[in-house]
Amino acid sequence: MFPHHREREQPIFSARAHVFQIDPATKRNWIPASKHAVTVSFFYDANRNVYRIISVGGTKVRKMAIINCTVTPSMTFTKTSQKFGQWADSRANTVYGLGFATEQQLHQFSEKFKEVKDAARLAREKSQDKELANTALSIAAPQDLSDELQSPPVMCVNGPEDKLFRSQSADITLSSEKERIKKMLSEGSICEMNLEAELFTLQDSNSKLVAALHEANANVEQWKKQLAAYQEETDRLREQVAELEAHGGQGPSDLLKDELTQSLEELEALLKAKDEEIHILQNKKAEYHDMEHDRDEAIHRLRETEMRNAELERRIQNTEQNLNNSLEERDRMDSEIQRAIEILDIKIFDLNDLRQSLVKLIDK
Repeated sequence: MFPHHREREQPIFSARAHVFQIDPATKRNWIPASKHAVTVSFFYDANRNVYRIISVGGTKVRKMAIINCTVTPSMTFTKTSQKFGQWADSRANTVYGLGFATEQQLHQFSEKFKEVKDAARLAREKSQDKELANTALSIAAPQDLSDELQSPPVMCVNGPEDKLFRSQSADITLSSEKERIKKMLSEGSICEMNLEAELFTLQDSNSKLVAALHEANANVEQWKKQLAAYQEETDRLREQVAELEAHGGQGPSDLLKDELTQSLEELEALLKAKDEEIHILQNKKAEYHDMEHDRDEAIHRLRETEMRNAELERRIQNTEQNLNNSLEERDRMDSEIQRAIEILDIKIFDLNDLRQSLVKLIDK
C-alpha cells in the first residue's frame, strides 16, 4: 500500500509558514487559516501529471486540509512584503497568503512556485489528451474522496532530515542569540570591574586628599598665628632699628643693627615661604573638588553599567526560556506527527478499499 502511494504522489518541496485566506465578504482583509506555522508542500502526481500545493492543520484527533490547490500555468505568486506572498486559486474562488519567518524562505518558495508553474505548463502542452481524461475521471469520482485520498501525504513531507534541519536551524539561531547576549554581558562585566577599580582608586585618592586638606587647614591656622607673631616681631625689630639709627650710636650698635637686619630678612623669607605653602594648599583644595566631581561621574557610570547588566541577564533568561519552549514544541510536534502518520496510514488503507469498492460498483 505505501509503495504504491509514494509512487503515485511525491513531495518535491516543503516550507513552514502561517497560512491566510482572503475574507470572501470584503475581499480585502486576511483571515488566519492556521493558529501556528504549518507545513506547506508541493506535490507531484505522476499518474495524473499534475502539481498540487497542500497544507494540513487541525488537532491531533482531527486533521483538515488548509490548502489543497492544483497549480496551473495561469497562477502567479506575488511578493507583497519582505516576508509575505500570495496567489489566487480560481477553482477554490479564494486567495491564499503565506507569512514566512525569513525573507530567504519567501524567496525559496517563490522560486519553487515558478518552477512548478513552468513544469505544469509543459506537462499541459505535452499531455492535453491525458489531462482531459484525468479531468473527466476527477469529475466522475467524488471530489471530497479524491481530495482526502490525496491530502494525507502532507504529514509525511517533512521527513526526519527536514525536521532535523528545522530543529537545528532553530537551535542554532537561539544559541547564536544566546552567545551574543552572553558576550555583551561579559563585556559589560569587564566594564563594570574597570569602573569599580577606578571608583576605588578615586575613593582612596579622595580619602588621602581629605586627610591632607584637614591637616593643611590645621597648619594654616597655626601658620597664621605664627605669621602674626613674626609680623609683631618684625615690627618690634624695625622699631628697635629705627631707635638705634636715631641715637646714631656706633660700635656694638652697628653689630646689633646688622643682626637685626639679618633676622628681619630671615623672617621675611620665612613669611614668603609660608605664603607659597598656603597658595599650594589652596590649589590642592581645588583639585579635591575636581576629584569629587570625577568620583560622582564614576558612580553614575557604575550604576548605568549595573542596569545594563541586569537588562542583559533578563534577556538571557528570556532567550533560554524561548529555547526550552522551542525544544519542547519540537518534541511535541514530533510526537504529534508520528501519531498522525499512524492514523493517516489506517485511513489511507480504508479509503483505498472504499475507492476500489466504488470502482467495482461503477463497473457493475
